[in-house]
Formats: sequence, C-alpha cells, structure tokens
Amino acid sequence: MNTILIDTDVLINFLRGKEKARDFLRSIVNESVICCSTITVAELYAGMRLHEAEKTAALLDGLQIIDCNRQIAEKAGSYKTSIKNQKLDLCDCIIAATAFISNAVLATGNDKHYPMKDIKKTIVPMSD
Repeated sequence: MNTILIDTDVLINFLRGKEKARDFLRSIVNESVICCSTITVAELYAGMRLHEAEKTAALLDGLQIIDCNRQIAEKAGSYKTSIKNQKLDLCDCIIAATAFISNAVLATGNDKHYPMKDIKKTIVPMSD
C-alpha cells in the first residue's frame, strides 16, 4: 500500500466541498494509507471557522497524523538552508521532510511550495 501525505491545501479544498479535492481523496482511499503532518493540523486549525470545527475534527480523525520528530526537523532545516533561491516557508519544509522521512508521496495543489528534488509528489488540481 502507498502512503500519501496530504498537504494542507488539499484538505482545505476538501472541507470546502471542492469537487477535485473530493475526487482525489476518494480515488486513493482504498489503495493508500492517507496521512498528514501535525503541521497541517496546526494550519487547518489556524484558519478554521468555528462552524467548521466538527467537520475538521472528523476529517482528521480519519487520517494518520505524523508527528514532527528530530529526524523530520533536521531534514526540514536542511531544505530551508539548501534551497536558497526560493522563499521557502518553514512549515512547507517540515511537511516535505515528513513526506521524505515517511517515504510518502506528497499530494499537493501547490507544486511551487515544494521544489525539493528528493520527494515524491502528486499534483492535485484545485480549480473546479
């Protein structure tokens, strides 16, 4: 079974009822271990409206959440310092490092946020 790490943007679009995000998640649910980073959990809760709390919690309850550990943090720091021509967000570096260390495919709609050459990615179209 493949492990797929879902980026925050895909989950936000799913929660907002975007068809392409729903279709993507439905297409992988039976053949993959679906997970996200604890950073994604923080990003979701940072932007969540009060009326979205129950739906957000239910979605996260169905995912494997991968904690940030020292190995992930070190890899994220390495990304941040080695890719100098990009304005990389540290949270994106941690998410990418989580995918790398977990040997997961990163599913994202924001390919530009992840210029790392050593991670496996799948680009999820976001516009309906």
